[in-house]
Amino acid sequence: MGVKHMRKPFWGLQYHPESVCTEREGNKVIEHWFRETLRWNEENARVVVDLENGERLAHQATKLSLLSRLQVAVADDDQTTGSATDGKRIWWERMGTRPEYRSVTVNLPHGVQVSDVVEELGMDGADKVVVLESANAAATASARADVRGRYSIIAAGLEEALRLEYHTGDEYATFKLQKVNGLQVGLSERVFLDSYGGIWGLVASIQEKRSLGNGVELPDLPFLGGFMGFITYEQGLSDIDIHLENRPHHRPDVCLTWVTRSVVIDHTLGLAHVQELYTSDTEFDGDAWMRSTADRLESTSAHHQHQLLNDMPSPAKKAKTRRPSTSTSIQTPLTKEYEAKVKTCQEFIAAGDSYELCLTDQTKITRPLSDIVPSTTHQEHHAPQQRPTSPTLTRKQQQRRSSSSLVPTMTSSTPVPSSWQLYKTLRSRQPAPFASYLRLGGATLVSASPERFLTYDRHGRCSMRPMKGTVRKSETVSTLEQAEKILHIPKEEAENLMIVDLVRHDLHSICGAGNVEVSDLLKVEEYQSVFQMITVVEGQLPTPSSDDKKKRYTGLDVLAASLPPGSMTGAPKKRSCELLQQIEQHRERSLYSGVVGYMCVTGRGDWSVTIRSLFRWDDERVTVQGQEEDGKTAEEEHEVWHIGAGGAVTILSTPEGEREEMFTKLAGPLRVFADLG
Repeated sequence: MGVKHMRKPFWGLQYHPESVCTEREGNKVIEHWFRETLRWNEENARVVVDLENGERLAHQATKLSLLSRLQVAVADDDQTTGSATDGKRIWWERMGTRPEYRSVTVNLPHGVQVSDVVEELGMDGADKVVVLESANAAATASARADVRGRYSIIAAGLEEALRLEYHTGDEYATFKLQKVNGLQVGLSERVFLDSYGGIWGLVASIQEKRSLGNGVELPDLPFLGGFMGFITYEQGLSDIDIHLENRPHHRPDVCLTWVTRSVVIDHTLGLAHVQELYTSDTEFDGDAWMRSTADRLESTSAHHQHQLLNDMPSPAKKAKTRRPSTSTSIQTPLTKEYEAKVKTCQEFIAAGDSYELCLTDQTKITRPLSDIVPSTTHQEHHAPQQRPTSPTLTRKQQQRRSSSSLVPTMTSSTPVPSSWQLYKTLRSRQPAPFASYLRLGGATLVSASPERFLTYDRHGRCSMRPMKGTVRKSETVSTLEQAEKILHIPKEEAENLMIVDLVRHDLHSICGAGNVEVSDLLKVEEYQSVFQMITVVEGQLPTPSSDDKKKRYTGLDVLAASLPPGSMTGAPKKRSCELLQQIEQHRERSLYSGVVGYMCVTGRGDWSVTIRSLFRWDDERVTVQGQEEDGKTAEEEHEVWHIGAGGAVTILSTPEGEREEMFTKLAGPLRVFADLG
């Protein structure tokens, strides 16, 4: 008996070839079914396990590794063109292959924080920055013991770092290099992806050629060098075959920079590890940078948080000062509209289209320009985009928008806090184990994320920590015991469990049957301003045989197979994402709901979900009408910041409860504009 739903993508087949009334033809039915299963596995890049006795196991099928698919793609390209590269190694292929490692370790003066180190090294005003900070390392939080609470990572020398950018849907990726040995070179080259089987095959190829060799004695640090950067939510949609249409820009969805110089802060021991990867063709000044940086860090003095506002740069002197007709503008989601979207989610759930939908919305902040952005940035990275006029809200519209009390008053004659000052304020208000500050690929990200997406070690042990279930600290909910009573209810646990099953499925597709386990279920953790419920799901990558190491699985396989983060989609993942695209009116989430992290040359990696964050693109500006002192009007450009927030909607949700959760998550990042206003 076969059944197909008339409108929904549901199919069912029922048969009983093992029944007592079935004739011998029943054996053929089973054989045909098994043969079709094997064929499907092969067509969908799944591995079928061959046993020593000649039997085949389809139920342990996993995806082919990226390195295996890379070899197939290169072989096909060789047969078609004679050679993938015609024997030539272009500049980006030669850079940094087979690196060596060296480091210097120094004691940090008492009280020195990551922000002090960044400022001492002059990176707070740089146009290319990557800082991954465990800002809650010294805070009282029950979560810090089993997340990245011990180390923070600061990338250095990014103006001379190789950068890889990819816009979802393109047939090519682009390598960029700004400087070499202090000299401006401005190199940029497109690399077509057919020879690599896609963007992740290209990344796997670069990682493989630049990994540190086995047998080399290395320090037990989370990061020695390698890729650092961000991946957008839209790249994750593409990875699960959801087509994106009519995107009005050409910004990178994958932006990774190859870090050869970095500083790793050990908060537990109070140490700074100054380190670099080098090769014979990149030896310009020996270890001079490493030694001079170590000397500077040993003499670094601590800055106190109360000096935050005093550190603001003085505005440049002008012949005329200009006062815009509007102060910093904040547009939050409309209460009724968000509640209506929650109801729409529940209608889809009731109809059987999804079990859970992770609905989000965005708040937009426009304010006078802060960081100085090179004039070439817009032209270099992105296609031209029309700049709309900043909307003006009536008093009634402003009253309808929640959190209007958070809108600061600011004029262009007032020093505008930089993105670095926004970050320092956010990290002081919301210490988190996965805080990050990035200026890369035309994007600026300020994040205080509490959620790890994926971590993996050099031995193939992977761990994911889906986070679902949030309650804000208050006078009535101030202890872990009180939070557990609120979060351990059917609605909150159902949110978490459905995403846990989804994450287990993602891990299983790479690790295989029997290699995935839930090590910590529905655990409530305490953070600075909220309590969160998490589950830890772990997996072990298959161990390659001695003659099969070139086809081995790596943490990158898990990363590529697991995007976008399940805690930001719903279950089942693909169908839920399709519905969310419709409900959210195809508005891009961009960096929000994506991931930020690193891939180390040792095979380690650590990625966090981009939540509790604010971001900006250099090429997104709006024009507002300002007024000079003599009364004449003039136009002024403002930058645009975005803050995403939301929650998981289930059949047990209420529109009012989901709206309250969304604004609770929004409040922390949004308040930094008021704090610095």
